[in-house]
Amino acid sequence: MGDFWLYLRLGFEHITDITAYDHLLFLVALTASYSWFRWKAIALVVTAFTIGHSITLALAATGVLRLPGNFIEFLIPLTIFITALYSLFTIKRIGSGNPSVHYPMAVVFGFIHGMGFSNYLSSLLGREESIFLPLLSFNIGIEIGQIIFVALLLTLSTLVVRFTQIKFKQWAALLTFLSLLLSVYLMYQTKFW
Repeated sequence: MGDFWLYLRLGFEHITDITAYDHLLFLVALTASYSWFRWKAIALVVTAFTIGHSITLALAATGVLRLPGNFIEFLIPLTIFITALYSLFTIKRIGSGNPSVHYPMAVVFGFIHGMGFSNYLSSLLGREESIFLPLLSFNIGIEIGQIIFVALLLTLSTLVVRFTQIKFKQWAALLTFLSLLLSVYLMYQTKFW
């Protein structure tokens, strides 16, 4: 059971590491238009994202799927850009996130983000006889980290709206627009060009 906790901790630390900010930016673009009133929908959207990248991690860890690193480095910020652009045009009111679009978006874009984790995880799994338990616990650690991050984001949004003159739509649009701008910068910085 020690390996379970080790990989869970590694997954949690990997997602909460400041160098994983591209993954966190995607979560901002995906969830900024939601409020605490929609916590079930948010949890399902975040879990859909985890499912997407878990599948890709499993395929990459077993050697079934390989893509060039510089291509993935470009695709990850592209997913942030597309998600932020969609969210910007659909923010209408408090909690206006659209789960029927965000669920499939989270799964599909999760496949791409999973490739970003694959090199890190593959190097860790190289010593393991079976990858099932380490892969499961690593993804649970990522999921816990994501849920904590989104909970902090929603709490910050609630406080800003409650204690300032900023309206929810303005705040959600600001967060989403910042993630969009940063995604453009990240795409520009890739070696894909």
